[in-house]
Amino acid sequence: MWLQQRLKGLPGVLSSSWARRMLIGLLVFLIFYWYLSSEGALRLFSGSGQSGGPAGQCLQTEIHRWKSLVDRGEGIYSTPQEKAVTPFVSGNGHFLVDIDSNRLWVASSSQPGSAPVHQTEYSPIVGVHLPGKRAEASATMLWFRKGAVLSVHCVLPGDSSGSARDCLTVREEFIAHRSRPNVYLQRIHVNNPSERAATLEVSTEPSLFGSKFSASVEKVEDKEVVLSSGRVVLPEKNQILLVVVATKKLGSRIQVAAKSEYAESVLSVVWTSEPIESTKLQETFTRLREGAKKELGELLRANIEDLVQDHQQAWMDLFISGVEMRKITDAHTPSSATVNTTLYYVLSASPAPLLDRRLGPEERARLESSLNYADHCFSGHATMHADNLWPERVSSVAQVLQLVTLWTLTLQKRGCKVLVAAGAHGVMQGAVLSFGGLSFNENHLQFQADPDVLHNSYALRGIHYNQDLINLAVLLDAEGKPFLHVSVKPFLHVSVKPQEKPVALYACEAGCLNEPVELTSSMVESKGHVFPVMVTQPITPLLYISTDLRHLQDLRHTLHLKAILAHEEHMAKQDPGLPFLFWFGVASLITLFHLFLFKLIYNEYCGPSAKPLFRSKVEMIDDAYMVVSGLPERNGDKHADESQNVAGLGASCQIGGHTPQLRAGIHTGDKTHTYPCSNHIT
Repeated sequence: MWLQQRLKGLPGVLSSSWARRMLIGLLVFLIFYWYLSSEGALRLFSGSGQSGGPAGQCLQTEIHRWKSLVDRGEGIYSTPQEKAVTPFVSGNGHFLVDIDSNRLWVASSSQPGSAPVHQTEYSPIVGVHLPGKRAEASATMLWFRKGAVLSVHCVLPGDSSGSARDCLTVREEFIAHRSRPNVYLQRIHVNNPSERAATLEVSTEPSLFGSKFSASVEKVEDKEVVLSSGRVVLPEKNQILLVVVATKKLGSRIQVAAKSEYAESVLSVVWTSEPIESTKLQETFTRLREGAKKELGELLRANIEDLVQDHQQAWMDLFISGVEMRKITDAHTPSSATVNTTLYYVLSASPAPLLDRRLGPEERARLESSLNYADHCFSGHATMHADNLWPERVSSVAQVLQLVTLWTLTLQKRGCKVLVAAGAHGVMQGAVLSFGGLSFNENHLQFQADPDVLHNSYALRGIHYNQDLINLAVLLDAEGKPFLHVSVKPFLHVSVKPQEKPVALYACEAGCLNEPVELTSSMVESKGHVFPVMVTQPITPLLYISTDLRHLQDLRHTLHLKAILAHEEHMAKQDPGLPFLFWFGVASLITLFHLFLFKLIYNEYCGPSAKPLFRSKVEMIDDAYMVVSGLPERNGDKHADESQNVAGLGASCQIGGHTPQLRAGIHTGDKTHTYPCSNHIT
């Protein structure tokens, strides 16, 4: 009924010229807002733009292969319809390649903790273009676990029939090799499904031959290579950083026959010096050139597929550790995509000395032991909700390098210097420990997350402890109550000899009142173990893990606790109920309602338009008067006088100069009484 009444009144509203102008203005604003928004514009032009044309159709097929990886949080991509404002980079701690701007960044030191913060004028990417193209659509993906940037271009030749089957597909992969710190690899694959041969042009940016970089063509292993030399000025130190890049030379054109494929790998070697004085330029340049040519000659004899496999395996080993977000219930907790993107950027700017073939056995053993037990790391509160460490958006390489610097400083100041010294493997370990509030302390690993934030479900995997990997998950049951699931997987570095007798791991929940559970037993190791979340007063860690059973048994006597509560009991005490603003709002509504009700009653009985309490009606017909009055309730024996006064019967008896014939009647409920006109009616 309410809706019908409003609809009936709509024509009356629109009859006003002012209302019509307002409605038209609102519609025009909404149309322009939808048009100017990226999604609306893309939907509008989807039929004729890149997404709907033959090149766009070809691109959608390629993107479909990436979709599952992106949905799992293992990568991010940028397409014509879904622009990702994030830098697509590939790095290994010694140098960093910015795919978007085609620039090379280098580090001034090979020591762990130093990042490639110096931008050069060198353009490392070799461009492949089809002249006379009719249309082109492209997309780029950052693949975390493979440590690579993938790019695909779907190109429609100008002399084609316009069908999607005539599109050439150019796939590229950009790799800063993880285990070979000086190697950069660009893989090119061209697929020509059309009936005609295609000729693609190969080019490099003019900045390659800029003022600070010079290039020359030389022969290495009977193959032509381009040797580029340049410098980066460090004004704060009044020193110079020298850069030499040796690259396999390609021809100026690539011929791809009809219905065939073409593959090429462009190998490059990047050598940099330590900051030096200007007096040592020539000597250092000569050393760098010889070293770059020698290493490139060795790579030209190597199998490209083996190089790629080594690189991918190194990145997959890094991501054995990590964080997986399973259920997020608040806006301040980072998603899996945000966590993995941050970890990838930090690892891309961190060297990995454990992967260096030149590392001695003693130094390698020392670094690996620091991974297995990093005493007093991570100290302090968890970083899960630190927005500056897990930013949702990073838009430039400069912001990436600032993020890396912040992470390095945070880990060093929170007791993780030994992990930072271990390079990328240690940085990953420190980041995982910090996310959940895990800390190595006094012969045990403790989980000291804030009990008040355990409403999110997440998993920490690959925590190194005593040559084993521990997986710790915070899960929620059907009622939303958190519990801890712990499992152990044996993990041994290749260079570490297996122990003759495996060392057992034990764990107990907060307070350690129950007997510790052996995590490395065959039954527990296969399925893991579930621990309830108990909260102590005062607050202590929620879980303890140690190789020393006696240490955990003695620990219960040193905690000196007042009480141990289940998590739901602790939260009930912490949460006194609904917030003050809620009750203030309810009280305000009740008060306003009563004020409104009082106003209605006042206006009804006391306002200017209030109806009289006693109702009377006077009608005149010619010279006759009829007066009717009454009372709502009988008032003893006074109702007759009150009726007379209200009706004005006394005054009616003295009208003009004569006495009218007046007949009055009073109904008392039993019968009607009539009286003649007199000065008083009783």
